[in-house]
Amino acid sequence: MKAAIYKGIKQMACEERPKPGIVDGGDAIIRVVRACVCGSDLWFYRDGGKPVDSQAGHEAIGVVEAVGEDVTIVKPGDFVIVPFPYSCGKCPVCKAGFESSCPHGGYFGDEDGMGCQAEYLRVPEAEGTLVVVPGDAKTFSDEMLASLLTLSDVMATGYHAAASAEVKPGDTAVVFGDGAVGLCAVLSAKLMGATRIISMSRHTDRQEIAKKFGATDFVEERGDEAVAKVLEMTDGYGADAVLECVGSALSNDTAMKVARAGAIVGLPHDVEADIPGLFFRNVGLRGGPAAVRTYDMRRLLKEVLDGNINPGIVYTGEYTLDDIQEAYAAMDERSTVKSLLRVSEV
Repeated sequence: MKAAIYKGIKQMACEERPKPGIVDGGDAIIRVVRACVCGSDLWFYRDGGKPVDSQAGHEAIGVVEAVGEDVTIVKPGDFVIVPFPYSCGKCPVCKAGFESSCPHGGYFGDEDGMGCQAEYLRVPEAEGTLVVVPGDAKTFSDEMLASLLTLSDVMATGYHAAASAEVKPGDTAVVFGDGAVGLCAVLSAKLMGATRIISMSRHTDRQEIAKKFGATDFVEERGDEAVAKVLEMTDGYGADAVLECVGSALSNDTAMKVARAGAIVGLPHDVEADIPGLFFRNVGLRGGPAAVRTYDMRRLLKEVLDGNINPGIVYTGEYTLDDIQEAYAAMDERSTVKSLLRVSEV
């Protein structure tokens, strides 16, 4: 089968690899229909940190080709979403809705041979991982397939930022980041009822998508100027909810400064926080890997199938596995928001 292979810093290639088979009774084999490149894939693409000659990718939708003897949730022929974490679905962590932290699970793309940017994929713990998409997948448009693909990671991750920040109806929310996750966080804040959504975007093309998703205001300033601007827009109090979808030290620092007293900052990472300062303002920090399967099954899959949201417009470039170098380079150069990979037809 064809698979996307990491060959070194800023080098990707499409190579032939063995097609995976059933290893354990809980496995499922998926024929991948669509996959994509994630912003987090750019971390190893730019800086290394991933073994050379290993498969890449952790987002996919596809058709079930085979299942192990212990799998009952899906059968061959079913159309499924593959969340980026795999999980047992049975332990207390999974039952509490935090399957992305399952002690028996892991993440696609972290182990060689389990990259989603490939023609076929082995899914371990299929019973607690896969999300079945109802209906006749052959009738789905390319637009619908793109939106369903976002439910493997980016839309659910943006939703997790909004859930972590506890966005409520009537809130003013500030979203840091205008990549695909940040844009989906804008859409998620709108879904949760925020009436004012301030996007910290400074790129016109991404602002247009943010507007379609519900952004009402934009702040292009950075650092102290950004803090002053947001405080001015909120009568000096700050935002009710802050969704941090960048991860840089500057972004995190600004996010915590624009939160009003009692607010929640969602999805911070790789940051040093002024804990005493946050303590006396009653500002909370929450975040972690998104519980994709829980969010999809509770709400997001229905929202997409009913046509209420169309997160697939974050894919502004389409490629094949043969074009994998171009797909990564386009995201690295910011000439596309997110690269979709057309792997096969339904």
